[in-house]
Amino acid sequence: MQFSYKALKNNKVTRGTLNAESQEAVLRFLKTSDYFPIEIRRSDGTNSYLDFLNKANFSDIVNLTRQLAIMLNAGMTLIDAVDLLKGQANKPPIQDLLINIDKEIKAGNNFSYALQKYPQYFSNFYVALVKSGEASGKLSDILLRLADNLEKQRVFRGKIKGAMIYPLVVLIAIVVVMFIMITFVIPKLLDLYKDIQVELPIYTQILIVVSDFFGKFWVLIIGATAATIMLLKRYLKSSAGKRLFDALSLKLPLFSNVIKMSVLVDTTRTLAILLSSGVSLLEGLTIITDITSNSIYREIFIGVRRQVEKGVSLGSAMKEATIFPPILVQMTMVGEETGHLDDTLMRIANYFEIESEMAVKALTTLIEPAILVFLGIAVAFLVFSIIAPIYSLTSAIK
Repeated sequence: MQFSYKALKNNKVTRGTLNAESQEAVLRFLKTSDYFPIEIRRSDGTNSYLDFLNKANFSDIVNLTRQLAIMLNAGMTLIDAVDLLKGQANKPPIQDLLINIDKEIKAGNNFSYALQKYPQYFSNFYVALVKSGEASGKLSDILLRLADNLEKQRVFRGKIKGAMIYPLVVLIAIVVVMFIMITFVIPKLLDLYKDIQVELPIYTQILIVVSDFFGKFWVLIIGATAATIMLLKRYLKSSAGKRLFDALSLKLPLFSNVIKMSVLVDTTRTLAILLSSGVSLLEGLTIITDITSNSIYREIFIGVRRQVEKGVSLGSAMKEATIFPPILVQMTMVGEETGHLDDTLMRIANYFEIESEMAVKALTTLIEPAILVFLGIAVAFLVFSIIAPIYSLTSAIK
């Protein structure tokens, strides 16, 4: 719960907010910090916009992991590190998270046990690595490796989103401008031709019908579009809808390569880190299945794990699933034969990362001219539909 307080310290009135379990906890905190409480009141829900801005995100977890790793490597105990971070946290959700983790650790529970209670922040991959670090006594080294991996994920995802956001914004802007033109601007221009006794070109007649329809029913069009988007989002959240979307995305000519490379980067790198940290292959494949976002690849990894559980090698199991590229299958077999599967998977992950970046660049290179061509055709159609009747009128007068 969030509380706002007004307190006196050094003859100065201080105002602020604090996340605590109760008003008494806020009172104790203020007294131990040499504040004289004047007013304490609950403020949950009063700053929903600020709460949204203060929401914990992936970058916060990356930074938290990095800070913990540095402190543990510097010789601090886990309890002291969490206590220090708890006081430095500037986002209420992160502060609450650290407070509860601190309670679990001081109660005698393992760090990994405390993290398991927050699956929205810590994936099975994260918890498994922490367990491995606790068992081997190398938690600081594991956290450093985990922080490096999370940082690479953040940079990689940022590159993909950054490359895709420009074409998306341009496309949305084009659709919005075209809607406004057809609904509000074009009808006023076409009104000039309604009283002229000249046969209009077919494309001008089509534009008049479309603009009249948009002008009369634009509210319904916007409402129907919004409702369609909401229903589509709800359907895509269902298992059947997500599977259909994932299957179609893997068949799109331009986007499929980017999606495949992105999935392979995450899965191979994650499995490499798990194996190098002492996690068994079967447990690693289970974690890979849990963290894979694409439904099709998740089903395939489930099948691969079942084959490995029966005694089949990982490379042979992946070979049976035709979705994996030959280089991944071959390198996996080589890694198993040499006994360096973790190192081999990490190298192939770096290769896939380079390939995915090249695929994203190729995609954006193709999309941008396509958008310009579409825009040019649309503008040419509008201009020609409006100007062509003028030439028809001139010919009729002659």
